[in-house]
Amino acid sequence: MSQGPLPRKESDTKVTFISQESTADTEWSASATRDTSGRTVTVSISSSPKAPIGVYTLTLEQLGQKTSLGQFTLLFNAWCPQDAVYMPSEEKRKEYVLAQHGLVYRGTHKRIKGKPWNFGQFEPGILDICLKILDDNPKFVSDADKDISARRNPIYVTRVLSAMINSNDDLGVLVGEWEDFSGGTHPGLWMGSGEILRQWAESGPVRYGQCWIFAAVACTVSRALGIPCRVVTNFGSAHDTDANLVIERFYDENGDRISGYDSIWNFHVWVDSWMTRPDLGSRFDGWQTSDPTPQETSDGIFCCGPASLHAIKEGEVALKYDTPFIFAEVNADVEDLVRLSTGQFVKFSGSTKAVGHFISTKAVGSNERHDITHQYKHPEDSKEERQVYEKAQHRNKLLKKGEEPGLHLKIKLAKDMIVGSNFEVYAVLTNNCMDARTCNFLFFARAISYEGKLGDSCGFSSDNLEVPAGEERRLSLKLEYKSYGTAITSDLLIQVSAITVDKQTIDFHKAEKIIVLDEPELGIKLVGEARLNQPVTAELTLLNSLPEPLLDCSFAIDGVGLTDGKPIIAKVGTVGAKQEAKASIDFKPTVAGSSVLLVNFDSNKLKNVKSFIDVVVKE
Repeated sequence: MSQGPLPRKESDTKVTFISQESTADTEWSASATRDTSGRTVTVSISSSPKAPIGVYTLTLEQLGQKTSLGQFTLLFNAWCPQDAVYMPSEEKRKEYVLAQHGLVYRGTHKRIKGKPWNFGQFEPGILDICLKILDDNPKFVSDADKDISARRNPIYVTRVLSAMINSNDDLGVLVGEWEDFSGGTHPGLWMGSGEILRQWAESGPVRYGQCWIFAAVACTVSRALGIPCRVVTNFGSAHDTDANLVIERFYDENGDRISGYDSIWNFHVWVDSWMTRPDLGSRFDGWQTSDPTPQETSDGIFCCGPASLHAIKEGEVALKYDTPFIFAEVNADVEDLVRLSTGQFVKFSGSTKAVGHFISTKAVGSNERHDITHQYKHPEDSKEERQVYEKAQHRNKLLKKGEEPGLHLKIKLAKDMIVGSNFEVYAVLTNNCMDARTCNFLFFARAISYEGKLGDSCGFSSDNLEVPAGEERRLSLKLEYKSYGTAITSDLLIQVSAITVDKQTIDFHKAEKIIVLDEPELGIKLVGEARLNQPVTAELTLLNSLPEPLLDCSFAIDGVGLTDGKPIIAKVGTVGAKQEAKASIDFKPTVAGSSVLLVNFDSNKLKNVKSFIDVVVKE
């Protein structure tokens, strides 16, 4: 029995055993029995839980003659106690290995939205594509024997996948893009991993992906290979470019951000995979974070992880792989500095709790959000969190309790902010000083993408205010669709920023909030019961919330076992202002049981509005 182009016993890619031979639980074993006629022999093989995963060829040698008995594929086994990915809970195994659909969380920590995704790891042909990803990685090309032998280790496989899901250093699955989507598919249009993986297998790197796409595809491949995996979203995710574990944001005197330095993404998505860490010690077993989105290089290539969650939480940044980078993503301190006309940088604000909020994943066995922040970090401002911060060689700032003296600036948002509506937001300046303060007050809004890239301005207000001691003043900013509608991206995000400047005392204060515009609700209704191999009609509706017509409107549906692996699209055309888009789409279920129907609405203005409905297909 063997796998790979050059099978060797020394690499555990070739195994030989004699009929009726039985070895220890950690090794391969085989047994053979004859039926009563004596003409049929049944051979049973038990695999080693330490064997490399992949496709094995089974050969029978008898009296000097070799006969091929076929091939089989060996995967990691979360049900086997001796396997490195063993997960004791059956309920968790169903979620993290077997579940073919889930939710990926996006938005901001104030407005968290779960978006449906088809992982589809058991769709026909997907496992073969996942194995092809391993075979196409540069380590296999340079040393196939060493690479295949290392596939016994989920740590190694996970690191390979982190590199291969993006295409930066190889011909990996996805090309990342955050600005120009011409020549490819907008990331928001993808509804599942299957179409992406099939397209990659046929024609190479797929255009385009962003962090939630990279993570969702990595989750599909991991689950297909037997590694328990979950998709994780970190809100307020730091990108530490200079590896000092502090996010330093620089501004000029007008409050404009100076680009090219550290940043904080509104959200960032990666994956956690379940496995032991014999290289670190048993207390670091369990969930391991890896990030296939190409941000910084690791050992010279764009990959990240796996890093033990326990190591991240306890600040053990010396432990591999890439723990300092991930620690900073969830727990970096932030410093805001202004560059004066003299060239001097003056710190005007900072925070020890601006990074890493509501770290989220789909709950086991339900469509609820599960907050796992406590698995990544100790409670903000707690003694334990500060001690960990020191151990990780962060700058340890002593936190003051209660309300501090000085000027305090905050932003209050409106309650209803649906895309297409006009609404007002307010900046409130409170003076807790002993004397009155006179400040220049700036309040402005700009479109922003989820990774923190600022777009065009869509609102501005300013005033010169005197704030008496112990009082507050507020400045309003009206956001009108005619201004923000052409500026926002499909992320539907607007950043509002307020700045107060007292140039006599060089006293700067800044507040920011991200507005997540609500999408109109997408209605889904099934006509009649869903039955196996019988047509079912889905009636779809969406109210155009914009004060202008929508062009090129279309609905798309997809679902594991509900469609043939490709979305079914119904074009609607033009829908007038405040009018309802309607469509009926027929589909024919091919698999009985529970599934999920995903729906996407797209147009020139309202893009990629998604929803889903549970479907039970009867025999």
